[in-house]
Amino acid sequence: MNWEQLLSLKRFGDTNKRIRKEQDETRLGFEVDYDRIIFSSEFRSLQDKTQVIPLSKTDFVHTRLTHSLEVSVVGRSLGRKVGQKLIEKHPHLKNIHGYKANDFGAIVAAAALAHDIGNPPFGHSGEKAIGEFFKNGEGKAFQKQLTPKEYQDLCDFEGNANGFKILTESKAGRYGGLRLSYATLGAFMKYPKESLPKKPTNHIADKKYGVFQSEKEIFADVVNELGLLQRSQNDFSYSRHPLTYLVEAADDICYTIIDFEDGINLGLIQEEFALEYLSKIIRNTIRPENYYALSTKKDRVGYLRALAIGTLINEAVEIFMSNEEAILSGKFDCALLDKSTYEAQIRDIIKISVEKVYQSKDVVEKEIAGYRVLSDLLKVFTTAINNTHDNKASNYDKLIMHLLPENFKAINSSLYIRLLSVCSFVSNMSDSYAIMLFNKIRGINIG
Repeated sequence: MNWEQLLSLKRFGDTNKRIRKEQDETRLGFEVDYDRIIFSSEFRSLQDKTQVIPLSKTDFVHTRLTHSLEVSVVGRSLGRKVGQKLIEKHPHLKNIHGYKANDFGAIVAAAALAHDIGNPPFGHSGEKAIGEFFKNGEGKAFQKQLTPKEYQDLCDFEGNANGFKILTESKAGRYGGLRLSYATLGAFMKYPKESLPKKPTNHIADKKYGVFQSEKEIFADVVNELGLLQRSQNDFSYSRHPLTYLVEAADDICYTIIDFEDGINLGLIQEEFALEYLSKIIRNTIRPENYYALSTKKDRVGYLRALAIGTLINEAVEIFMSNEEAILSGKFDCALLDKSTYEAQIRDIIKISVEKVYQSKDVVEKEIAGYRVLSDLLKVFTTAINNTHDNKASNYDKLIMHLLPENFKAINSSLYIRLLSVCSFVSNMSDSYAIMLFNKIRGINIG
């Protein structure tokens, strides 16, 4: 792979090639990507989607929206720092093509901003709840009517693939989705493969999948424009865009450190754990007198968090540059932080967060409720849309169809598209809206 192709400014539907040197410096193409994501309705719904603590009423806890904004900020720093080093190493990128360090930062920031845009309500348990409906619930009845790959898309419903769908899917008044640059779409594609075969190798790009069968055509267009390497001649799988590693690192840094911080601020983890574990990462930068001068737990933990994030950003940049050739050739097979000198400390922090936060009684109880909410919504809407397609709709089905937005009413489409449309509709809901709709449909709350 080469950087000239990887930094493509092309957008869905373009007929003329966009040249970096011809860009208006006051509103660069890659910066437009960020703006379009910010103003999308799908991004706004993240303000009421669970990050870790579902439906929290405190102001300490992060939602998907605040998490995405923070990942984007960290991603911008990573991109700019790497961009500066890449331009020093490959001066033709600036001298001939006009690229600047901030272009790399803008691409990573936009892709990082969108990285969770396809995630269902109720955190990662939302993905599992949708998959469970088709694997072991009433949706299993559809298996024989679908291809293996179509069925796998539903059984392992993936927020990354749904995110690509949101960013690229044409709708009424929105041709080509958000029409992001292909460079940003490439950086967004964390797992550039389809759902089958499942985990064919231990390569990080094979951990999950990133495209539904419904978006394969636009996906192929993007990977061809960017020159991503096909990893298997027999499978629809490709090497990652190099900047994807920076998007992933930004996410890894934020959820490792900030979920830990949330747990401490909520009282689920003792403050002493922050000093013990984070100080091992920031041992060269921490000033004890500054730490003890802060009067509140929140401020003290925030001080440690800021130093830890800064340390991990700088290390991720060095790891990326040390492995640039392997990354460009598709041979770098793990996340950047897997090569971190602080890997053991990161693993310890995540272990504590899992035990004290992710598996806390409050989180588990609300995830269980999320399973019931999503399962019931899927049952009601898949039944209504399929009965409508088969001209067997009851009066109840007709009423339910009034609740389905026009852009999700794939009544005259294949079974796969109908089912996927319902999954996308449910996935795009906020936590509160999903609960409200669930209660109304069950007649619990009709006010």
